[in-house]
Amino acid sequence: MSLQRLFTIASLVLLAGCASAQPSSQAVAPTSGNPASPWLADVTAMTEASDNTRRREAIQRRLDELGIAWRTVSFTIERQHGTNLLAKLDGPDSAPLLMLGAHFDRVGVGRGATDNASGSATVLALAQRLKARPLANHRVAISFWDLEERGLLGSKAYIANGGTKPALYVNFDVFGWGDTLWMMSPDATHPLIAASQSATRSAGIGLSAGPQYPPTDHLAFLKAKWPAVSYSLVGADEIPRILEVFAGKKPAQGPKVMQVIHSDADTIEQIDVAAVTSGIDAVEAALRQWDAGTTAAAATQ
Repeated sequence: MSLQRLFTIASLVLLAGCASAQPSSQAVAPTSGNPASPWLADVTAMTEASDNTRRREAIQRRLDELGIAWRTVSFTIERQHGTNLLAKLDGPDSAPLLMLGAHFDRVGVGRGATDNASGSATVLALAQRLKARPLANHRVAISFWDLEERGLLGSKAYIANGGTKPALYVNFDVFGWGDTLWMMSPDATHPLIAASQSATRSAGIGLSAGPQYPPTDHLAFLKAKWPAVSYSLVGADEIPRILEVFAGKKPAQGPKVMQVIHSDADTIEQIDVAAVTSGIDAVEAALRQWDAGTTAAAATQ
């Protein structure tokens, strides 16, 4: 999640007396689930990387393993230099484009496990599934953005430098624990919301959908008037408290996410693989239901 805004948020939480340098033992969801999980292996590879370039290279190696062709795109924007990583799955060029994306960069403290190795690994997991069983009505591209923490610069550069406009961009940021899929959608009637409701019920997790959501790469798309939504996986009790902080209020107890990201606590120990597996299952099911109900003509409108 974007650094400048989160510094402001962290200050507000500290003033409220509800955050600490390390989350309390009650706030931590320790690593659980299958230790051989490919998703966990991808998160681990990124968290063990020494810098953002090595994080991107870990993703590149995973794409090679999956047989997915990729390319890097260097950019300069707002006097900052970065490198995005783009890839596409098989599918006819005439089909409307679904783009899945996450930022791979992290801040200088912590290991960036939750923010945002978790989101990048989720994109890789979905890419593996959608490559094995393609969607009926969309071709799929995946993107890994650099310099999100400097102000969403990687996604802004993609748009500014003539990147292909998708029929829908789906972003993933902070996808590491919890019982609720938090979905940002500016359109309350978007068919992906209904699909997500059905999918989360089947997966046994909750859904919170609406326009209020922390700043991350979906904003670059929306500001360009390109269609976009975003997903996080967090605890249901965290969401109203996160929104309180963004509204400038002081919740009685700081949400876990605000205690973990952009801190020394953002390590692999926060990750809950079993919860994430349910979240990925739900997103995949929602995308497939949305795709099945979308004709090629409607998708391009």
